Amino acid sequence: MDKLTQIEAFVEVAEKGSLVRAALGQHITPVMLGRRIDALEKRLGVKLMHRTTRHLTLTEQGTLYLDHCRKLLADLGHADRMVSEGRHRATGHLTVSAPAAFGRKHVAPHAAGFVRAHPDVQISFNLTDRVVDLVRDGYDVGIRIGGVIDPSFVAVKLASNRRVVCGTPEYFERHGIPRTLDDLANHNCLAFNLQGGQQRGWYFQDQGKQVTVRADGNLNCNDGELLHRWATEGLGLAWRSSWEIQAQLASGELITVLDDYALPQYDIMAVYPQQRHLPAKVRFFIDMLKEVYARPDYWLK
Repeated sequence: MDKLTQIEAFVEVAEKGSLVRAALGQHITPVMLGRRIDALEKRLGVKLMHRTTRHLTLTEQGTLYLDHCRKLLADLGHADRMVSEGRHRATGHLTVSAPAAFGRKHVAPHAAGFVRAHPDVQISFNLTDRVVDLVRDGYDVGIRIGGVIDPSFVAVKLASNRRVVCGTPEYFERHGIPRTLDDLANHNCLAFNLQGGQQRGWYFQDQGKQVTVRADGNLNCNDGELLHRWATEGLGLAWRSSWEIQAQLASGELITVLDDYALPQYDIMAVYPQQRHLPAKVRFFIDMLKEVYARPDYWLK
């Protein structure tokens, strides 16, 4: 018999003043309720109440214990309600991880509207291009663009996205248009470099298989926004996400090439650890981003 069951029985009997009336409220027999009181007194080693067939009175220790038990049950009920409401009403501290450039432009700017709609939520962002461990580092949700998702996590698609090779019309007039992946060797590729200066390759799909192409050029860095700017200035080819260049593609400022080799899916996703009941703060935040990204002209702004 657990302690909480004993405590609930004691409080019910003390407040009803009768084993019979308390048993009716608990939908059990008076004998069973009496056994719970006996077990509680035996565990505590004190007499909590004097019981006869007609009367029930609390001992001094019983009166003191009753006050503590009432507070304990009230606090427990409050805790239960807080957690239960968290499934239906957004409350608490929401921690979000997102890629640096994407997070600055397309995640963090929507936080103000979210907290206005859900004033009981506080949001903390970590904007980094490093793939963080959501569980170890204590994040509620991570925004990811492409890549492999651990099967122990849930991934929700927020928006479609592709990784494409792009450049300015002026660049292609000077250097020609690459038609195959091998042609990239003859172009100035603006590469993303990793720690230590090692350059990260560009990923494509060729005959149904993912392949990596070494991207060489006279400019490389570890900042995606700078690579984007260099491409816009006509300094070379860049391998960028469609979310980043959509407006420039629409205006003709940038043109994509090698589209037949682009990976079919490099979607924008919200990722969170699998759990039986997803907190409302996480669910509502994901729903908000999906709604924003689905606006017809959103990516063209």
